[in-house]
Amino acid sequence: MNKTLIIIRREYLTRIRKRSFIVMTLLGPVLFAAMLVLPMWFATMEADDVKQIAVIDSSQLFVHKIPETAKFKFTYAADVKLEDFKKNLAQTEYFGILYIPPYIAYTPRGVEFYSYRQAPANLNMHIANAIEKEIETDKLKAHHIENLDDILRSVKTHIDIRTFKLSESGTEKESHSFLNMGVAYASALLIYMFIFLFGSQVMRGVIEEKTSRIVEVIVSSVKPFQLLMGKVIGVALTGLTQFLAWIVLTLLLVALAQNIFLPDLTREALQQANSVQVIGSLAGDSVQQSATTEKAREMLHMVQSINFGVLIGSFLFFFVGGYLLYGSLFAAIGSAVDTDADTQQFMLPITIPLIIAIMVMIIILAIPSPEGSLAFWFSIIPLTSPVVMMARIPFGVPYGELALSMVLLILAFMGAIWLSAKIYRTGILIYGKKMTYRELWKWLTYKN
Repeated sequence: MNKTLIIIRREYLTRIRKRSFIVMTLLGPVLFAAMLVLPMWFATMEADDVKQIAVIDSSQLFVHKIPETAKFKFTYAADVKLEDFKKNLAQTEYFGILYIPPYIAYTPRGVEFYSYRQAPANLNMHIANAIEKEIETDKLKAHHIENLDDILRSVKTHIDIRTFKLSESGTEKESHSFLNMGVAYASALLIYMFIFLFGSQVMRGVIEEKTSRIVEVIVSSVKPFQLLMGKVIGVALTGLTQFLAWIVLTLLLVALAQNIFLPDLTREALQQANSVQVIGSLAGDSVQQSATTEKAREMLHMVQSINFGVLIGSFLFFFVGGYLLYGSLFAAIGSAVDTDADTQQFMLPITIPLIIAIMVMIIILAIPSPEGSLAFWFSIIPLTSPVVMMARIPFGVPYGELALSMVLLILAFMGAIWLSAKIYRTGILIYGKKMTYRELWKWLTYKN
């Protein structure tokens, strides 16, 4: 056991001191933070870009009827020919030309927009909605229906369906399907990615030690099983260290970037949150205040409905358990070959269960059926449980099923590390021989 701890310490310290580990640990949070902050930053930059649109309305029905926004301003041109305007567009300050034909009510595809740059999708939607609303109003007036806006506001109704899960004891808990699906998908996908990432690191590390003949010196004083166990656990600790560092650094960078690049946006959000309470209590805009407050309360309640203790604890367990299971198999493959190219024929039996797990995860989230028989069995089978069980946990899994999945995963790891050690102890010292499945079977059936 003492030798195994020495191997674990060696693997851990050797890897965290590598330049590649340090670079990825620091670069990963930067990329994650950029993915979160840059879209908001670009959105604030685009907010300052006001687009002037020239409108040629041949029907004369929509003059000053298309509402302006902070981004889009409309100028209505009179007695101007479209072809002449298009030729001189580059010399004007306009972003584009909107042409409305004379009989727009009968030619809905007749509206045209010309510009040298791609028109934003929200601009097209804004123009289309304004024209559609005006045409609908005119048609209703033709049927002697007045005060359309008041009628539509009075009949407009929004329904939110609250869903609750009942337990056998009779207690009820509110559930949020879309939030649960997002958390489930992200958790399962991260497990899948990390298993492949750190499992391949074990395999490449074994191949490097084998080809450099360093392993011959190591096994002279350490048993192959101790070496394999130490290597797998050492890389697991390295992965956990990097993963936790990514989480902490990403949160810090996101908070820092928001204060530096988006200070106005953050300050505006706080001011709006405060002004809602003031306006609601003093000005009496009860409808808007109530809707905003209710929406904020609903979002907060949705986040609070997630059992973060079970979610984070299960994620760490299935991340470590799934990695240990597959890491031992990756290490066995690395000991049986001499180069990375030779690993391809042995990788298929290992990758197939993970691919099946991703397919099952997509199926149970698309239906969704996190409590069906398909989800249950694939969340119990150790080769697929790390991915599928993480896809079920946000929806609520009975603790008995969760415990059974965990126990089977531990037993599967113990069996996999025992079988991998039988391959490892023989293959680690064999060079220049093309391995086959028959040869691996012989190594597995060798008696001590």
